[in-house]
Amino acid sequence: MLSDLALGYLSFPVLLVLIFARAPIGLAMLICGIGGLYLATDGTTVFMARLKSETYATFSNYNLSIIPMFLLMGQFATLSGMSQALFRAAQAWLGHRKGGMAMAAVGACAGFGAICGSSLATAATMSRVALPELRKFGYAGGFSTATLAAGGTLGILIPPSVILVIYAMLTDQNIAKLFAAAIIPGILAALGYMITIAIYVRRHPDAAGTQAPMPYRARIKAMGAVWPVVAVFGLVVGGIYQGWFTPTEGAAVGAAGTALIALFAGSLNWTALRGAIIETATGSGMIFFIVLGAAFYNGFLALTHVPQELATWVTSQGFNPWMVMILILLSYLVLGCLMDSLSMILLTVPILWPVISGLDFGMTTEQVAIWFGIIVLIVVEVGLITPPVGMNLFIINNMDRNTPISQTYRAVLYFVCSDIVRVALLLLFPALTLVWIS
Repeated sequence: MLSDLALGYLSFPVLLVLIFARAPIGLAMLICGIGGLYLATDGTTVFMARLKSETYATFSNYNLSIIPMFLLMGQFATLSGMSQALFRAAQAWLGHRKGGMAMAAVGACAGFGAICGSSLATAATMSRVALPELRKFGYAGGFSTATLAAGGTLGILIPPSVILVIYAMLTDQNIAKLFAAAIIPGILAALGYMITIAIYVRRHPDAAGTQAPMPYRARIKAMGAVWPVVAVFGLVVGGIYQGWFTPTEGAAVGAAGTALIALFAGSLNWTALRGAIIETATGSGMIFFIVLGAAFYNGFLALTHVPQELATWVTSQGFNPWMVMILILLSYLVLGCLMDSLSMILLTVPILWPVISGLDFGMTTEQVAIWFGIIVLIVVEVGLITPPVGMNLFIINNMDRNTPISQTYRAVLYFVCSDIVRVALLLLFPALTLVWIS
């Protein structure tokens, strides 16, 4: 009979086999969690009681209600035409420069990410808006799709972010502080991508065209059209950080605000409202199922003491904390090619956080938790654009069937290099994430 610890370690290869067999990640974790609990408790009443208590404890968590609110806010933002307004404003100021249209797409992705909170949704929405314009002005197919795939990753980093909410729940951290910590890394990401575009078009002059400069009056008018984005972002993130309302209340305020904007824009009718609610319910159901599967699996791992044993072993070996951190980040980069960011966070953070919290980085536990969370989130998102199986790459490429994905692979490596430089900066200078944290 295997010991509980051996069962815990054995569950990892079983989980990977299920994932490679194309089982949904939530289902794979649920099977491993339930099966492991059954074996670890010898099929006794403890197992049956755990089935009931784990499900209730997972879905009765008040913080989970923030997720459908942020998803609904993204749906209303799409209906209201905010994505088009953001791209037109950025295009008005940057479109006449070499590579400026691609920079405008990145800027629009950053703006839309501030009211969306989803990487894949940002990539898909902005592609529908920007891809036709990029092709119209002579941008190469691979360069266009790579730019939008990379820009889409800003949706999950720039607050509000669904993944940061989940991370805060897993590590028992303050959501408002995590949102504040993500602001500077998010700005650095957008600036880094724009610099990358500038470098790319100098190395490949034929990859980008230009448009005629717009009059300043037209540019200012275009900027005026993005006031709803600024208002919603300032109200939600600023209100949460200032303590005017809790993150859940802020998400509800944001959803209500974007709904009113869509209503006054004339794009919200009963049919659109029904579609937005169905899309939100579908997305929430998918996320909640993954959360449930992770809860059972992590509950099983906690019962077998795998995280505690791993943390004890690492700290007892006297490894250099920075080397441990780099190895963990490299592991995330590989995993990012195999599964989505939410699944990775739910699966790995309960195991790795005890290891990281036991190492000495010269910071408080709260500072390490926030710093580690932002860096992990960035590395996870890099996996979404890392060839050969980055999820964002496939989503964008499906929207431009005329562009071979090999061209997208070659162009996106420039953006991956930019991300690696950004991760290095955040590792070397933790203050970039902790400047707003008191």
